[in-house]
Amino acid sequence: MDAVERVRAICLALPGTTEKLAWGEPTWRCPKIFVMMNTYHHGDPHLSIVCNAEEGVQESLVSAEPKHFYRPPYVGGAGWIGVRLDTGLDWGMIESLIKAAYRLTAASRPRRRQPRKTSR
Repeated sequence: MDAVERVRAICLALPGTTEKLAWGEPTWRCPKIFVMMNTYHHGDPHLSIVCNAEEGVQESLVSAEPKHFYRPPYVGGAGWIGVRLDTGLDWGMIESLIKAAYRLTAASRPRRRQPRKTSR
């Protein structure tokens, strides 16, 4: 199984997850995006995923293991993590990061607005 198929299998095993092509790449949603594939997009030299993360996780991982993790363009300022899939990173770690991204994103689903009460 190639890296894209492995990521797809991990993501789609999570409840309520759907896949949608965006910007020419697969993305996984619950219903908001929690993981995006990066198949050498915009000349990036690595096959990677970009995933949502808790505050501080990106800084910690990038400084500890820059071979495997990076601050991605566009969403890196919001704390998302770039995870290189072609540098020998353990798939258990990749799966853990995907599941953490899912939990964080699913927990932040917008609540339904309650109808306003009107007085008459």
